[in-house]
Amino acid sequence: MERFFNTAGPMNPTKHYCIDPLTRIDWIDVQKLIRDERYFVLRAPRQTGKTSTLMAMMRALNLEGSYVCAYANIEIAQTARDEEKGVPAACSAISSDLALYLKRPELQQWFLHESRSFPPQEQLLQLLSYWTSTSDKPTVLFLDEIDALVGDTLISILRQIRAGYTKRPEAFPQSVILCGVRDVRDYRIHQGGGEIITGGSAFNIKTTSLRLGNFTVEETKSLWLQHTEETGQLFDEAVFPELWEDTRGQPWLVNALGQEITWEIRANRDRSRNITLSDYKEARESLIESRATHLDQLVNKLREPRVHSVISALLAAEANSINMPPADIEYVEDLGLIRTKPSIHISNRIYQEVIPRELI
Repeated sequence: MERFFNTAGPMNPTKHYCIDPLTRIDWIDVQKLIRDERYFVLRAPRQTGKTSTLMAMMRALNLEGSYVCAYANIEIAQTARDEEKGVPAACSAISSDLALYLKRPELQQWFLHESRSFPPQEQLLQLLSYWTSTSDKPTVLFLDEIDALVGDTLISILRQIRAGYTKRPEAFPQSVILCGVRDVRDYRIHQGGGEIITGGSAFNIKTTSLRLGNFTVEETKSLWLQHTEETGQLFDEAVFPELWEDTRGQPWLVNALGQEITWEIRANRDRSRNITLSDYKEARESLIESRATHLDQLVNKLREPRVHSVISALLAAEANSINMPPADIEYVEDLGLIRTKPSIHISNRIYQEVIPRELI
């Protein structure tokens, strides 16, 4: 079966054209952090390949054999602000993923039967302690979508991980990696009475924060050339500079344009037909007009006060004269909306077209 450009969910190399996720991070540094029993953050803008990278890391660690590593997505607990509902929901998701990825259904059964014995303030602590104490190797946990949680749920999860930190590696995971769009320092957790707790204060055991970036210019071209290698269909060389300027390697955009040009333009389903620059421009306009989910999410971020302030200031002033708090600029960069080197700009040419239109 012919592979295709993926725009939804984790990459599957047997189905999708893809860049090896482990080449997109400093895998040696990550392995050292895990070996040194560190807890850290891996952050990336949405639809950048974060989940694909986490899954590849999990498979690599389990194959290497020194650890038992599991991935868990806890976004399901997002709707619960209070820990009485949110923590059990998060723990249920974690125990389910432990059972799935490690082929240990008894871990899920243990949580379902034993969770009522512990208050929500202890359920994650007890679950991870049980998993580690019954494992024949040190455990490693990748906790995805952590920053989707809100309120007391997020505070409780962070504090329970912090409470277990001193028990590692014998009775708690050797390494826990928090994964999300934002760094833990940008978690702003609203409590009753207007009190705000920052993630940094609730989780002060973080060693470092790693960022998963976009494709390089070489990776961007290489991904599209996988289509040529597989089908024989050629791209006009003039397409690639335009692809780079339009996307700056943003993975979803690169894949979405690839899918648009090789499939949605129906004439190009004939693999003997070369793909032209004119085809590329048609695909670009069609993608922008479609208001795909990714672009809708991009627009939604503009409603956040911190994001709106930075983008508005950027559009109204010379790039180098922006006078905004550095933390706000870094936050908007983490969301993938701007790049700061060599100067501050909206991330790519497609975003440069979409964002001002939405602000107006």
